Parts: sequence; C-alpha cells; structure tokens
Amino acid sequence: MTFSALANPTRRAILELLASSGEVPVGELARSFTMTQPAISRHLKVLEDAGLISTGNDAQRRPRKLEARPLAEATGWLERYREYWEASFDRLDDLLIELKTTEKNRKRRAPKER
Repeated sequence: MTFSALANPTRRAILELLASSGEVPVGELARSFTMTQPAISRHLKVLEDAGLISTGNDAQRRPRKLEARPLAEATGWLERYREYWEASFDRLDDLLIELKTTEKNRKRRAPKER
C-alpha cells in the first residue's frame, strides 16, 4: 500500500509539504494545489489507508501529519535491493575490465599487417 500511495506525484507532494510544515489542515493543503478540497481528500484517504499520514486531534480543522514509520519500512526494503544491484554492477564492472584486458592482450599478440 505504501508504494501504491507513493506512485502518485500529488501524494508525494503532499507528503513533502507535511514533512516540512508539520500538521496541516485539509483546507490549507487544498490551497497548496490546483485541485478541489474533495480531490485532495481522496488523496489524503489513500495516504491515510497506507499509514503514511494521520489526522490530528483538532476536530474543527482536522489537520493531517506525516507518519514516517511506513516510509522507513519501505526504505529498508529498497535498501536490500540497492545492495543487490550494486553487487550486480560490481560484477559487471569486473567483467568489462576482464574483457578489455583480454582484447588488449589479443591485439598485442596479433601479427601486424603490412
């Protein structure tokens, strides 16, 4: 659910805004984007269902705030794959170096044409 919520650029922008501003009321969030309050509310629902935001205690304003735990879990999951890809790229680098060395040696041993 975290990655599905993060797939949308508006939802990512909402998270960035909440990360920098703390608790923000829905009306203020809607004014920060060129969309209606109901459209923002739908995005907030997706973010809340994914556990990425929560609703504050002020019943009048219903401010939203960032919940970082799901992002930390997603980062940890992605980190394992980063390590996998780095190891794969290191093996590819080794292979390319080996191929270049082999090619240089082959060219040195080849008889020169006149």
